[in-house]
Amino acid sequence: MRTIRLISFGYLQLPTGPDGSPVPPAADRIEDVRDRLRDLAAARDILDLDGLDPRVQDVVLNTPGACELLANLADYATLPAGPRRIAIGCAGGKHRAASLTELLAREVRARGLQVDVEHLHVHLPRVLKTTDTDTRPRR
Repeated sequence: MRTIRLISFGYLQLPTGPDGSPVPPAADRIEDVRDRLRDLAAARDILDLDGLDPRVQDVVLNTPGACELLANLADYATLPAGPRRIAIGCAGGKHRAASLTELLAREVRARGLQVDVEHLHVHLPRVLKTTDTDTRPRR
């Protein structure tokens, strides 16, 4: 049985390449949700939680466009000659990317595939972007 690896990450947590742009993890498909799904900053009651928490997953799943994206990723993951690795990234990797990765893992398992999940940045502090040039994590 084929195993698919799902990876969540934060673009603002990644090392940068020679050109100064972030270097995402190697994957067959990299999904950048920063512009596709609104940031959860307005949902103050869940900001101290992470995407492993069902409450955060519920908020992300109810974000406009999330169900369609999740269905698209699940269909892609379960193609007969489908991918081995899918990476999902948001700004910090703590909320949107981690939630979608967990939700996708659940759906792909329900479709009969084995799944390994890796969250690269979910344990790090939430990234607060103070200016366009200052994107360092705040503690």
